[in-house]
Amino acid sequence: MTSRKILYLSQDDVASIALDLASMIKLLEKAFIEKGEGRVEMPPKPGIHTQPNAFIHAMPAYIPELKSAGIKWVSGYPENLQYNLPYINGLLILNDVQTGIPYVIMDCTWITAYRTAAATALSARYQAQANSCCVGIIACGMQGRSNLEALCTLFPIQRVYVYDIRPEVQLNYIQDMSEKLKLEIIGVDQPRKAVVDADIIVTSGPILKKPSPTIEKDWVKPGAFASAVDFDSYWKPDALHQFDKISTDDLEQFFYYKNEGYFQHTPHPYADLGEIVTGKKTGRDNTQERCLAINLGLALDDMAVAPEIYRRAIDLKKGTWLPL
Repeated sequence: MTSRKILYLSQDDVASIALDLASMIKLLEKAFIEKGEGRVEMPPKPGIHTQPNAFIHAMPAYIPELKSAGIKWVSGYPENLQYNLPYINGLLILNDVQTGIPYVIMDCTWITAYRTAAATALSARYQAQANSCCVGIIACGMQGRSNLEALCTLFPIQRVYVYDIRPEVQLNYIQDMSEKLKLEIIGVDQPRKAVVDADIIVTSGPILKKPSPTIEKDWVKPGAFASAVDFDSYWKPDALHQFDKISTDDLEQFFYYKNEGYFQHTPHPYADLGEIVTGKKTGRDNTQERCLAINLGLALDDMAVAPEIYRRAIDLKKGTWLPL
């Protein structure tokens, strides 16, 4: 790559490309196979923290097989919700693997929402039961929406129970997602009601270092799979200890976060997702196991997806070219 210009893709540009979730899940599976075989460079993400429970993270990764190298500079600010601003914001940059020259800058909000959901679906492919048809969603924000969409690409979902502490957000979720996915979506007035009958559970609230967890022991039925998109923020210690298998997407980063004060009551994961997709560790051994995925959100996910968005942007003539 010898040009001295860079493509800028706004949030609207990225969203309008609308890379489908089935493709994203396949891209993530390829990336995690590479990770499982030790062929990915991805240091633990450093961060700064300007407000309580907020973060700004630098997330670099290099996937040689996908010829993808870059970094995401992403923030998560829970208090943004009261200002009608998104919780997640940031930018993603890709660099040419031969020269190191950056060739695209894109908004990362849409990518973060949907690659996170694709990681949940990929974990569920290996750890949930194939006939799972009932989903419980706790927290009806962007992740609650995208995770349900991703699960519907792999499982015969028929019924969804949803709970949010904000009734108006829950109602909007029911109206929007019922129309979009043509599913029976039922709002409930207690978190327990969203969990007890679910084959697959997704918790997707803000990530908190010192949470006030909600989900108790025995709420999750035998054989169910859960994805804690919000780390362990919704899960009481005795509920976490009831899981037969807890996985994560990266063990090194899990222990990095533990040293930073997160996951103080969470059992150590038995495997990471790369080990599971390569068959080095089993995802599920029987129909009665309770399985939990705590995917932290990796630069690997972003670098698996972003080059395909760039390629499609070029084909569709999206974005704005800027001098470098």
